[in-house]
Amino acid sequence: MKLKFTFNPKEGIDNPVMVLTDDADSASTANPRLCVLKREEGETYGFHLRVERGCQGHVIRNVTSWGVAERSGLRDGDRLLEVNNCFVDDISHPEVARQIKLSGHQLCLLVLDGEEYDQAVSRGQDLRALASAHKGEGCKPPRLCHVIRDPAAGLGINFTPVEGEKGRFSVSLVTGGPAEKAGVCKGDRLVWMNGATVSDLTHSALSKMVKKCGNHITILVIDRKSEENYNRKQMPILPVMAIPCHLPHTARKLHLDHEPEGYGFLLRQEKTPSGRAAHVLREVDSDSPAERAGMRQGELLLAVNGESVESLKHEEIVDRVRESGQQVTLTTITSQGLEFYTQLGLSPLLFCKDTDTEKESSVPMSVVAEQILEEETVGLPSPRRCVLQKGPLGFGFNLGCDQQIPGTFISQVALGGSGQSAGLLEGDVVMEVNGHNVEEKCLEDVIMLVKEGGNFLTLLVMDKNGYSQLNQNRTSSTTDIMGSEVMKYN
Repeated sequence: MKLKFTFNPKEGIDNPVMVLTDDADSASTANPRLCVLKREEGETYGFHLRVERGCQGHVIRNVTSWGVAERSGLRDGDRLLEVNNCFVDDISHPEVARQIKLSGHQLCLLVLDGEEYDQAVSRGQDLRALASAHKGEGCKPPRLCHVIRDPAAGLGINFTPVEGEKGRFSVSLVTGGPAEKAGVCKGDRLVWMNGATVSDLTHSALSKMVKKCGNHITILVIDRKSEENYNRKQMPILPVMAIPCHLPHTARKLHLDHEPEGYGFLLRQEKTPSGRAAHVLREVDSDSPAERAGMRQGELLLAVNGESVESLKHEEIVDRVRESGQQVTLTTITSQGLEFYTQLGLSPLLFCKDTDTEKESSVPMSVVAEQILEEETVGLPSPRRCVLQKGPLGFGFNLGCDQQIPGTFISQVALGGSGQSAGLLEGDVVMEVNGHNVEEKCLEDVIMLVKEGGNFLTLLVMDKNGYSQLNQNRTSSTTDIMGSEVMKYN
């Protein structure tokens, strides 16, 4: 409460009436600050994030003098409201720290002075609304869209330079083309393509870049009004802020419950052809906690209970799993998926699918509607056609079978081999070999068909669960095709 003088026109200007009024402008004294941090390779951001007894919120401490954080305007005692446009005041400290770690070399923090934060909390001010007001109305997040070239329509997208503004490009679309289906909208502004910002590119350089992209591109786009808002706030538009649209690969969170026999899988450290170490999930037992959680053989482990395992040794990861007690959450991705995000310079942990809720990161309603329409139209899982050419590792996969029943499956996929590049996954059921149906054939017959194809091979495959569902709809009984006999085929 403050003392204010309110002019009473009936009593004249010389006779003000002193009244007690609420300070209507008090809420505006809370003034969030946007701090944009950009670090070089090997450089730290130069601050600590803490939760302190007697202090609410996430507290900024130990700001290094002349460091990245201090140069951005971050101050000791600041409270964190947003990380990369995501409100974090009401989420756990480990999750906030994880979001910061995933940001890479650039980070946007919205903070409030410690004293202003305490005052805002004491008067019951809505901090989320305060953060939203700082951004302004109509400020939508960017979209990360993966566009696959169509033989007839191409990519279905063109980029036009914004007149008088270097490095800014407007998007035009082919109606119903691949780009539009991927979530790109007419009039969007292009921000980033295949891991590179376009702000320093000429139109000619951008055109050459598109031509080199081959059959697909991954682009970061944003609507014109939101771009203007970001620029007015001097806020960078980053992939870590984006809504993912039709990305071909997504990391998955698997929730496993421990049983007396264990979790039912093995973790092995293997090397990819490039020499990179990878933690690979192998030997998933039938009807085990791992299989019920959706684990797929050959997938790579990214995190244990939300903690990245990238810098951990194999023994340390095993200890993390054992220390989890009766439940553990594992984040996994296919080797192709890891390669996809690595080429883009992004962490695959940015966009995760939780297998418990089956809810992906939020997507535009138009995309949700399209996905619902596809599900209603298709109804059943679809097989995948994989075309392979023999390489240094042969075709790069092993075939397995159950001696009791006909049929074959992919028992192992070599990292970096032709099978992996073609999209084969361990556990896939082989339905056709070079156009011949092999669902009722024994392993030896399938191998003969593979050999007859020479250096090229076309397989029609389907994941195990989808194949079981397909068989149910064929009114046939389903059996567990994962058997004991494994034969290596190169």
